[in-house]
Amino acid sequence: IMSGIDYSVWDHIEVSDDEDDTHPNIDTPSLFRWRHQARVERMEEFQKKGDELDKGLAECKRKLADAQKKTKELANSATDDAKAELSKAQAEEKKLKKEEREWEKKIEEHRREEKKMPWNVDTLSKEGFSKSIVNVKPDPSEETEEEKEQKHKTFVDKYEKEIKHFGMLRRWDDSQKYLSDNPHLVCEETANYLVIMCIDLEVEEKHALMEQVAHQTIVMQFILELAKSLKVDPRGCFRQFFTKIKTADQQYQDAFNDELESFKERVRGRAKIRIEKAMKEYEEEERQKRLGPGGLDPVDVYESLPAEMQKCFDEKDIQMLQDVISKMDPTEAKAHMKRCIDSGLWVPNSKVDDGDDKEEDATYEEVKHEMEENKKE
Repeated sequence: IMSGIDYSVWDHIEVSDDEDDTHPNIDTPSLFRWRHQARVERMEEFQKKGDELDKGLAECKRKLADAQKKTKELANSATDDAKAELSKAQAEEKKLKKEEREWEKKIEEHRREEKKMPWNVDTLSKEGFSKSIVNVKPDPSEETEEEKEQKHKTFVDKYEKEIKHFGMLRRWDDSQKYLSDNPHLVCEETANYLVIMCIDLEVEEKHALMEQVAHQTIVMQFILELAKSLKVDPRGCFRQFFTKIKTADQQYQDAFNDELESFKERVRGRAKIRIEKAMKEYEEEERQKRLGPGGLDPVDVYESLPAEMQKCFDEKDIQMLQDVISKMDPTEAKAHMKRCIDSGLWVPNSKVDDGDDKEEDATYEEVKHEMEENKKE
């Protein structure tokens, strides 16, 4: 029985690209990588050639089927044109049959070459399974932003007092005991609320309180990260965190403190942005209140006036204003006064006609007695 087994297939096997000894001056790892890469490229080129042969044969068969169909149709036709075309169709069919045999011959040769190729580490075995199935709890479906927001709001409305209490704790033992009594607080919603609480305290310039709540925020975030790494519910592992942090080496303590300092810097940055935004909104509201009848801001108009005219408004001196304008180009003076009226910086005499041109051309003597009462600084 043993003599009937053919072992010749094992005669030419390239098991490894790194089985040969190399010269000490040769970069051995690089040589092995180059050998393997060259062999892989040869295999890919051989495979590509086989695919092209299969594709060529399939295309030839398709053309032959069309030619045979055309020949059959012409043979059944009695017209003179059909008879003339029939000989051409038969010649084309004969040519395609010859090409088909040639393609089949090339494919057969390619297969014989493939059998002669030495086996190697990439061809000795093939995978039996392309995936592994592990019995784990599937992740919950992704929540939409609206669902997350509503979930957060509902949770905070119910447990806001307890979250704030946790945020004010200082000692590890106190925090652990409080979470043991209120395990529902160990969740993302608590961490998110503590972050917002930190920013609010920094905006209110309660810096010491912010730093205290920031510490508890990082405690909660570390617990959540631990749960994520262990793939367990955070309520089931917060005790492990406190045990670890109380007995941790210096490296773990440093990691906690570094994250805490980074978080406090981010809180200060967010608070600064919020304050700047609030200031801009306040300034815009005040600017809207200042706008004159023509929609211009009196502050902007005042700052755009020549220094001589600004001095007149500063000193509330009408005669000085008349003297300054009399020395200016009439067109420029009219433009300045039009902007003063539109901003409310200058309120013309109510007896003057409402028409724009007449209002602009009104003399200062006509509005002199109202200048003191109506002008805005």
